[in-house]
Amino acid sequence: MKITVVSAGAWGTALAAAFCGRHQVTLWAREADVVGDMRDLRENRRFLPGHRLPDALAIEGDLAAAVRGAELLLVAAPLAGLRSTLLALRQLGSTVPLVWVCKGLEGSSGKLPHRVVAEEMGEDFPCAALSGPSFAEEVAQGLPTAVTLASRDIEFARRIARELHLPRLRVYASDDLVGVEVGGAVKNVMAIAAGICDGLGFGHNARAALITRGLAEIARFGLALGGRQQTFMGLAGMGDLMLTCTGDLSRNRRVGLALAQGHTLEQILADLGHVAEGVGTAREVARRARELGIDMPITQAVDAILHHGVAAATAVEQLLQRDPKDEVL
Repeated sequence: MKITVVSAGAWGTALAAAFCGRHQVTLWAREADVVGDMRDLRENRRFLPGHRLPDALAIEGDLAAAVRGAELLLVAAPLAGLRSTLLALRQLGSTVPLVWVCKGLEGSSGKLPHRVVAEEMGEDFPCAALSGPSFAEEVAQGLPTAVTLASRDIEFARRIARELHLPRLRVYASDDLVGVEVGGAVKNVMAIAAGICDGLGFGHNARAALITRGLAEIARFGLALGGRQQTFMGLAGMGDLMLTCTGDLSRNRRVGLALAQGHTLEQILADLGHVAEGVGTAREVARRARELGIDMPITQAVDAILHHGVAAATAVEQLLQRDPKDEVL
């Protein structure tokens, strides 16, 4: 299969290199210096340094040339760039099926990625979301990873999952597109909370409690939007949550750690050098939860810390002072 990966961030680059072993893959980058490095040095020094790119991987800086002849587009742009990327593809007249790997809710609209795709490409456009517990660094190293590919068309999901499935990158099909997207989005908010918890020195007991109650929040939110309970127990739910809340490669967890140390959000994001999707997602999930009447205290606390000037220690203390309740999802 001819696959074009649109956007050469860390995740897009890692996936392009992985799929290159089985398919004919082109990786498109917007940045001229990134294109130059990948062509000349066979390395993405800006976004995925230290990993040599396969010689068979084609590098392209022209989007029209990159998508020409492709049978599948894998859109790896951050969520903030998803709509503009789709618009560019539509302007090129592309009707190629696509898979997106960004996670979150679109800023201001609060829409999940599949709604953005439907608005730009059409309600019946063949498409899917790829999500699950996966660090780009480990995929680039060839370490075993399992993810979920979700589409409302289960046969499309199964066909693309078979095409993308590799011995060390296992791809499972699902038709719960909403559940998979919600799990991938809200776990980033919980990872920021976990980083704050660890940064404040609250210990392993507190982290375990936070992850467990965070999963309950994810499930409540996802069920309200039409997701299925079982999805939140799987790779795109519990699996991704556990990885992102505990793994040191997690950008969102690192944001939380830095917040607990008293650094400003602006400083943290500048130092990070990559997108941390949980920052914007916290605002949108908190807003939608209020509109829908969903109880999401951890999300609300993270939003307060990130966007309303509340100190991390203060927000955590307020959580600890909440009245006890029955343990229910």
